[in-house]
Amino acid sequence: MTELRTVGADDWQAMRDIRLDALREAPYAFASTYAREAAYPEQTWRERATSGNSIVAYLPEFDRGPVGLVASIQEIPGELELVSMWVRPQARGRQVGSALVEAIVERARRSRVPRVHLWVTESNKPARGLYERCGFNPTGERQPLPSDPALMELALNRTVAPKPDGGTLNRTVVPWS
Repeated sequence: MTELRTVGADDWQAMRDIRLDALREAPYAFASTYAREAAYPEQTWRERATSGNSIVAYLPEFDRGPVGLVASIQEIPGELELVSMWVRPQARGRQVGSALVEAIVERARRSRVPRVHLWVTESNKPARGLYERCGFNPTGERQPLPSDPALMELALNRTVAPKPDGGTLNRTVVPWS
């Protein structure tokens, strides 16, 4: 079972390590670069960890730290932006990615934000497939990837409907705090 945890102050090193692994393994997938973020001072990582924006995933059979990462930011009213999504190659195909995506959707639902938006590199077909299986649809927007303008990104959105009773979803399969 996937365990999800909101990153806190004590988790800054684990968050830093998985983020740098993501940038190293999949540079085509992120707006930033390994070189840029590897140079960040400890204080920057501590600030990121205490923001409450990031979630890490763990699998019991992987005892070497988190196997996935996702974050969210809200820059536009009514829209939560899903960012920094990545799952370690050895953990792919185990529903870690969908659990991380659904955690951000649930975060939007709890905050009464009606839409989750994301950018995915056009050539990253596995990621796009995951997002579409999770209910995201293309918006028609395209832009160059900031870290490599030779690559194009596509925008995807998902509408987040509030629970009819105003509550949150039960988390029987994917616990997180």
